[in-house]
Amino acid sequence: MSDTVGARLSQVARNGTPGLLALILVLFSLAPFNFPGSAQLVPPLALMAVFHWGIYRPDLLPGPLAFILGLLQDVLSGGPLGMWAAVFLVVLVVTASQRRFFLGKMFVVEWLGFALVVPVVFLANWTIGSIYIGAIVDPGALLVQGLLAIAFYPGLSWLMSIVRRMVGRI
Repeated sequence: MSDTVGARLSQVARNGTPGLLALILVLFSLAPFNFPGSAQLVPPLALMAVFHWGIYRPDLLPGPLAFILGLLQDVLSGGPLGMWAAVFLVVLVVTASQRRFFLGKMFVVEWLGFALVVPVVFLANWTIGSIYIGAIVDPGALLVQGLLAIAFYPGLSWLMSIVRRMVGRI
């Protein structure tokens, strides 16, 4: 009986890894750092996780969970409620629908896919943010975050791939 309980707990831990990792990335990307302008320099790390898991295991990062993670990012960042929730959900659905295209290809294809998603996401966020505050938001910080997101994606994707292998090819 303990083997069954242990096996179930192990399976729950494996299945929860993508969501837990995305949660950690939401919290890390919103953590206060001790240098001026740090909020503008931290890319949306959870967006990278949503994209990555949407390709490799969308069943382990279901839409409702991606939506909840986005709501958490919205609440903690003080931005428009539902903005990141909608973005995470749309990115997950689009990425999961294209996973057959990405699987088996060289990593550069995945990276290029992410690089195409980022400007669309940031344009949507810029538009929603401008409407939310009632003024045109300076796009400079968003541009920097977008470029950093594209630059950081290979490293974070590599780390998530290691995590996938460590927890037994989930």
